[in-house]
Amino acid sequence: MRYAIVTETWPPEVNGVALTVHGLEQGLLARGHAVDLVRPRQHDGQQPNARELLVHGAGLPRYPGLKFGLPATRRLLRRWRANMPDAIYVATEGPLGWSAVRAARRLSIPVATGFHTRFDAYMRDYGLAWLESTAMRWMRHFHNRADATLVPTTELAGFLRGTGFLRVLRLARAVDTGRFDPARRDPALRAQWGLGDSDIAAIHVGRIAAEKNLALAVRAFRALQAQRPQARFVWVGDGPMRESLARDNPDFVFCGVQRGEALARHFASGDLFLFPSRSETFGNVTLEAMASGVPAVAFDYGAAREHLRDGEHGAAVGDDATFVEAAVRIATDDAMRRSMATAARRATLRFSPAQVAEDFDTLLSGLADSGDRHATAPAA
Repeated sequence: MRYAIVTETWPPEVNGVALTVHGLEQGLLARGHAVDLVRPRQHDGQQPNARELLVHGAGLPRYPGLKFGLPATRRLLRRWRANMPDAIYVATEGPLGWSAVRAARRLSIPVATGFHTRFDAYMRDYGLAWLESTAMRWMRHFHNRADATLVPTTELAGFLRGTGFLRVLRLARAVDTGRFDPARRDPALRAQWGLGDSDIAAIHVGRIAAEKNLALAVRAFRALQAQRPQARFVWVGDGPMRESLARDNPDFVFCGVQRGEALARHFASGDLFLFPSRSETFGNVTLEAMASGVPAVAFDYGAAREHLRDGEHGAAVGDDATFVEAAVRIATDDAMRRSMATAARRATLRFSPAQVAEDFDTLLSGLADSGDRHATAPAA
């Protein structure tokens, strides 16, 4: 089969969408398919490989280093008429994504979209709550033009169906348990953080930005630090709030963006993962923490709702007070934390990126083979 993937973010950019879509592409290639990739040019002079189309992009406000793709309908029509994909996956709702859905419809190519980001929730986080319903209408209109909208959890599928989204299908996520592994725990790295073997490293991995609800993570850490004074809060990632967070909390450890094996080493060297975000569609980092043998405290939705068992792998909470209480309780009970670490790691061993790739392939090929463009494709 020949597939096309359209995305406005791609490695080396570090975010959940880029890494998830890259994993899907690699999975299709490993299954022997041809995959064309359409994405914005990330820097001047960047040259595409033989199966890429690089389009013009513009900087994304409040997200330095990221771009959204500019409209490219005519270029996509020319490219796909010359070499017609069997099905197209559009991962992002920006101008490039809209162009891709428009071109696919004109050429009668089956197209699936991915729902990766709750832009409606972001409106609240950036003081634009009055635009929340507008953002939801915009996303619904975009996704309902496709033959399927792929989501990572049963919870999100139900929410979208209840708000008027059509043809919503679940495609599960997985985690690379070979990379994210407790065996990568590094005493030398912990020593750099000022920690001994028995000290507590609370860790946050992700974008340091308003939509991540980081004030709650700080509050939870200060509460647990009152019980474990030698604890340190380690931040992996970057973002617009890093400077103010570092200025107001000089004892915090900031490690910047980490990738690949270095990221896995940082994860495994933590003891408690604090993830206070309420705006994720999934939260890949929750699975990465669990696979690394690090109990997580997160809100009970997304990956936590789908995979984290409260009291067994960490805590899946419903409000801010419970988030803080759970962080303190797990940080101060060494035996419970070790038990949770073992159980969390064990729970992720059943996840298989190869199975996700197979399910994704089955779904796209089902759309391509169906005589009814809006038939329900096999769901993972």
